[in-house]
Amino acid sequence: MTPVLFAVAAAAGAVGRYAVARWFCTWHSLLGVNTAGAAVLGWILTRDVSEATMTIVGVGLCGSLTTFSSFALEVHRLGVRWGIGYGALTIVSVTAAASIAGTL
Repeated sequence: MTPVLFAVAAAAGAVGRYAVARWFCTWHSLLGVNTAGAAVLGWILTRDVSEATMTIVGVGLCGSLTTFSSFALEVHRLGVRWGIGYGALTIVSVTAAASIAGTL
């Protein structure tokens, strides 16, 4: 059952990321999605959940919601000047979100 739920969660994360990117069409949308996904992952990592739940939610949902490839593409698209700032902002925001959510 875990592989099926993993696939459903991964599909939901990918569709969610795509939908947010299509509706908002800015780098802000990817920043928000990555930050939200990091918060969910930070929260679930500090909970006493089963290995199956961690695989489904942590790897499946959060892994497909927050993709490094989308982040790298956006950094490249923004160019050197804005891409470096965006990259730094993303790293700070996702780290903070995961840390804060882990304490809740």
